[in-house]
Amino acid sequence: MSSLSDTLLEWYALHGRDLPWRRTRDPYRIWLSEVILQQTRVAQGTDYYLRFTERFPDVASLAAASEEEVLRLWQGLGYYTRARNLHAAARRIVREFGGRFPATFEEVRSLPGVGDYTAAAICSAACDLPCAAVDGNVYRVLSRLYDLDTPTDTSAGRRAFAELARAELDERHPGLCNQAIMDFGALQCTPAAPGCATCPLSDRCLALAAGTVAERPVKRPRNTPRERWFNYLHITSGELTVLCRRGAGDIWQGLYEFPLLETSGASDFLPLTRDPRFGEWLGDAAWRLLESTALPRHQLSHQTLHAVVHRIETPRLTAAAAAAAVPTETLGEHAVPRLLERYLISIQR
Repeated sequence: MSSLSDTLLEWYALHGRDLPWRRTRDPYRIWLSEVILQQTRVAQGTDYYLRFTERFPDVASLAAASEEEVLRLWQGLGYYTRARNLHAAARRIVREFGGRFPATFEEVRSLPGVGDYTAAAICSAACDLPCAAVDGNVYRVLSRLYDLDTPTDTSAGRRAFAELARAELDERHPGLCNQAIMDFGALQCTPAAPGCATCPLSDRCLALAAGTVAERPVKRPRNTPRERWFNYLHITSGELTVLCRRGAGDIWQGLYEFPLLETSGASDFLPLTRDPRFGEWLGDAAWRLLESTALPRHQLSHQTLHAVVHRIETPRLTAAAAAAAVPTETLGEHAVPRLLERYLISIQR
């Protein structure tokens, strides 16, 4: 019987995806792809990868950019901490490594936002280091192949799967081996309706024999997401729109949004006008409510957002509003959450 890695490499030669970051050995570009693809589908991530590499062809150009520009280019991908870490890591590479991407697992792992998986993926693909990269696809393939009921989202589970992945890694071709098992999980051993009938590993898959394929991998029960209610004031005055930058300590740090009144539950517009924060933004001017738009529910990893945008026109701005106002024609130059990006696109139609 062929080894697991041999079988996967044979399958990969026939079915592996032709992706732009697999046509290079440049660790910078491989790193960029790995960061973009965290929490992002390949189809969507590919477009962002191509835009980033066109604008930032090397780590020095990324390091020289402003955070604002990086966030603007990242807009729509979500999980903006990834973009901030990407930028911080690029600057550290220039500052501490002379602009050369680090070449050891420990050095790559030390970069902001880089975990064990990302470091292993970069080092194996760019430098042929024998590092097993374990992502969700790998968890799924190995848990089914060996019918393992150890939860993958526990410290003990992560250690156990990492050791198993290392044991199965073909150290002669570590980068290809990692790519093969990840593509196998993405295309063959899929979360739903896996292709067991055509699987080259079906004769050795313990979960298939035990009838537990649908139960693998195992994860701990999730906590109920926190629900939040956002009431945005889309305030315009002449050619100006009020736009605030979010601070630290919450979601979307550093992104821009309209003045926000967060409430403990759904709220009609009239009660919002009695909120002192409303007066801070609109004062006693003869403002006019143009329309209220309920946005589709926005799901984050641990939060569910319910948002309404109230579009308001005012003849003059309060001091607070004037300090935050920008020319309406420049709205597209500011990085905003995906939630508001969709709203802005809808009102421009």
